[in-house]
Order: sequence, then structure tokens, then C-alpha cells
Amino acid sequence: MKTLPRFGVRPDKETALSARMKAAGLREEDLVEKFVRSSGSGGQHLNKTATCVYLRHVPTGIEVKVQTHRFQGLNRFLARRLLVEKFEVQVLKRTTPECLRIEKRRKQKHKRRKRAKQKYGHPSGVEPTTF
Repeated sequence: MKTLPRFGVRPDKETALSARMKAAGLREEDLVEKFVRSSGSGGQHLNKTATCVYLRHVPTGIEVKVQTHRFQGLNRFLARRLLVEKFEVQVLKRTTPECLRIEKRRKQKHKRRKRAKQKYGHPSGVEPTTF
């Protein structure tokens, strides 16, 4: 069994990621990792190095591409963290904090839209007729 590589982040974050991967049942052997040149602003450093990380979990086909930072090690860490989150949502059907935040925001918008309809009527100005 391959061990988790070093990413250049704090050791407690690496151990937390390792534990989360183990709990989800993700193994390092099942991951395909490629490094690609990043695009966007960042200047000469980005143009010379391949800091963008492409990660794919072979059994499920879940893919992640991260180019958030200029450092490859940090992008590798973030890609694995994002892959675990996607795996938990899609395969294990768990809700993540990000999913809860999105759902809460969706409900808030729905409530505002409903109040606006009650206050101002139908958005087109004409009530729809039902037959």
C-alpha cells in the first residue's frame, strides 16, 4: 500500500486528509495523477512549471483539476481533498458542509422570491390564468 506523499502543508492537515481518505475507502493506488501547465495570471513562474494537478479516481471515474495556487505541492493536497469531498457526495451519499451551505442559500433565495411574489404579484405583471 502506497503512503500519502508529502505536500508541504502542516503535518496535522496531512494526517487529517489521510484519515479522511482511509475512512472513505480511497486508496492512493487507485488514483491517477498528472501535472499540467496552469493557465491564467501568475507570470513567468506559471509559464515555466506544471503546477496544475489533474487527479482521477479510476474505479469511479471521478476527476478533479486544481490550479488554485502557484505551488504544485499545495495543489496536490487540495486536489486530493476535493476528490475525497466529491467521492463522499457522489458515492457514499454524505452531505458535506459545502452542500449544506449551498442548500441553505437556495432556501433563502426561494423564501425571498416567494415574499416578493406575494408583495408585488406575478413578475410579468399579469396573473397567469388557469383553466
